Amino acid sequence: QVQLVESGGGLVQAGGSLRLSCAASGRAFSGYSMGWFRQAPGKEREFIAGISRSGGITYYGDSVKGRTTTSRDNAKNTELLQMNSLKPEDTAVYYCAAKAGSSSSFYSAYDYWGQGTQVTVSS
Repeated sequence: QVQLVESGGGLVQAGGSLRLSCAASGRAFSGYSMGWFRQAPGKEREFIAGISRSGGITYYGDSVKGRTTTSRDNAKNTELLQMNSLKPEDTAVYYCAAKAGSSSSFYSAYDYWGQGTQVTVSS
C-alpha cells in the first residue's frame, strides 16, 4: 500500500499560481504511476495530469494543458503539480492518486488516493 497526502492548496487570485505537493509513504513510490484529479461541487472528478513511474512521460487534461506541469522526485517520494494562470473555474478539491502499471486519465483506474486539498481562485 501507499499513503498519499496533498498540500499546497489555498486561496489565490485569478492569474496567480500554486504549487501542490503530494507526499507518499509506504511501499516503493517509484513503482506507482501518479495522477492528479480535481472535483468541484456538483461536478464529476476531472483528470488534470498524469506522470509515469520514472517521470519521463507526462500528459494533461485539456482544461489545464499549457499552464500546468507535473513532476516527481522518486528519491523524495514526492509528486508536484505547478499550476499557472489560474482561473476561477479551477476552483476545486485537488487529489493525487497512485496506481500500479501505466498511468491513466481514468479515475477508476487508481488504487490509492489522498484526502485532497482545496484550491480556491477568486476573480
